[in-house]
Amino acid sequence: MQIARFGVGNRRAEGPKGSRNLQGQVIHSDANGVISELAFGRQGRIEPHSNPNTTWFVVIEGGGFVQVDDEQSRVAAGEAVLWPANVVHAAWTDQSPMRAIVVELPELVESRVLEGTAREIAAGDVTAPGGSPTPPQRAYGHLLERPASRYDVAEGEPF
Repeated sequence: MQIARFGVGNRRAEGPKGSRNLQGQVIHSDANGVISELAFGRQGRIEPHSNPNTTWFVVIEGGGFVQVDDEQSRVAAGEAVLWPANVVHAAWTDQSPMRAIVVELPELVESRVLEGTAREIAAGDVTAPGGSPTPPQRAYGHLLERPASRYDVAEGEPF
């Protein structure tokens, strides 16, 4: 099992040249892409720049503004913005903080999708351990109750 830590206590000053009031942490990085967390403070800013990777800027908390080429828009938690490869983009906040997960996807040199044909599985095709056919059954479940918060929200993000 691999666990990557990010968030408060794991961030460092981050961003392209000219960025300010911005911290981040790389969560994962390899030849398939990079996943990072960015935390913008008030008046935080990533200056306009371009990147060779197609990038998704996924706002997970707060809100602010983004720019793609000459277009600007307000964004809030629950929204994702596509920053196309080699297109100038930026992000900033005014009076409120914003957190985002940034997913950078490099252009694939070769396709990794395998060609194939799916086959339909009939009810009698499902086999239980031991080899006897069993019909598919509907699954039932529920979400567990969320544990009570152990921190004071007025103190900011939990550690």
